[in-house]
Amino acid sequence: MTAKPKQEQEYSIGRGLDVGTANLVAAKMTKDGNFEINPVRNAFLDIQEDSFTTKMLESQNIPFIKRDGKLYIVGESAFELANVFNKETRRPMKEGMISPTDADAMPMEVELLKQILGKPIEEGEPIYFSIPADPVDSRMNIVYHESIVSGILEKLGYNGKSINEGHAVVFAELANSEFSGVACSFGGGMVNVCVAFKSIPVISFATSKGGDWIDRQAAQVMNIAASKITAIKEKGIDLMSPNGPEQEAITIYYKHLIRYSLEKIIEKLATVDVPNFPNPVPIVVSGGTSMAKGFVDLFRLELNKKKNFPIAISEVRTAEDQLNATAKGCLIAALSGQ
Repeated sequence: MTAKPKQEQEYSIGRGLDVGTANLVAAKMTKDGNFEINPVRNAFLDIQEDSFTTKMLESQNIPFIKRDGKLYIVGESAFELANVFNKETRRPMKEGMISPTDADAMPMEVELLKQILGKPIEEGEPIYFSIPADPVDSRMNIVYHESIVSGILEKLGYNGKSINEGHAVVFAELANSEFSGVACSFGGGMVNVCVAFKSIPVISFATSKGGDWIDRQAAQVMNIAASKITAIKEKGIDLMSPNGPEQEAITIYYKHLIRYSLEKIIEKLATVDVPNFPNPVPIVVSGGTSMAKGFVDLFRLELNKKKNFPIAISEVRTAEDQLNATAKGCLIAALSGQ
């Protein structure tokens, strides 16, 4: 009897994929029911091709791609080498979607997805991938983005199906409330919101303001580079007790982002028949931008100011795994055949 491949023996069929501006996160489930997460920075670095640089990369076992006279390094290695070459990394995605104007975006995204997904267990293995909802404040082309990601996954041997990012967080985080509540995914490029009743979306929308927007706005008023604001955030900031003018500026724009998101939830709920939730429901926040210390406290303060919020809220809490909640929700959808 021929033994099954090791991968097929160890993992359930079905994958989840968070297609984020700052990070790509793949998820699969072991046969004993444990999540296995594989993230990568959604970024790349291009440098001029020459014999010295090529030998240096080879000696350090750093994978690279040759393309049109340049060398391309993707993922974590791109970040590590950016300082060496005194360059900024580039992102295949902008404001939540693959950049349609960057000729390098799609081939780099292919390489990154190869890194974290590998080969499917079987040809056409189902994979659910996150997409943003229709943004309320821009004319972004979600159809283009969804089609490009689906096409890449098909070339890699998968059968890709899209799911709204906020809806994926509902699957990952709201089981204890019968999948009813408000899921807010605060990413680098966008904020995605899904209000759900028993797993059925009541409203889903996105805004084009996210963590990158905070960085740009704070950098502008402080007259410094956005990368410096990013570094300040990554070193750690307490939004309830900012220290210094840069942190004060960051906190101001965090407050604005939370307030803006809450106002849009109220506006969107006013356009639909809101279900009669029998009990108060939770708000769960996820995404890298929500990981700043004091974020939930700030969120609660802003929510308490909204006396006209149309749903009774039981609690505001962070996702159990803020960075990976979307990928886990996508995987749950794939395994359940949603």
